[in-house]
Amino acid sequence: MITYLTVTFNSEGAKPSDVVDRLHAIGFRPMKGNYDFEYEWDKKATIKDTIWFADKIHATLRGLNVLFKLETR
Repeated sequence: MITYLTVTFNSEGAKPSDVVDRLHAIGFRPMKGNYDFEYEWDKKATIKDTIWFADKIHATLRGLNVLFKLETR
């Protein structure tokens, strides 16, 4: 399974490079295309897993003044 992440930056928020560094620290890889980042699960994630991960992403991005959208397939 893969979780895709799209980030919307704010000119009053953190630098994109700082956002990339934080997301990389929790396992995301930057990518080209329809999404900005991807995270490849080492198992078949449950709904509970994806909610836990969304909370982790939220905590990681807290204070950076960015919006994010997730999609797990």
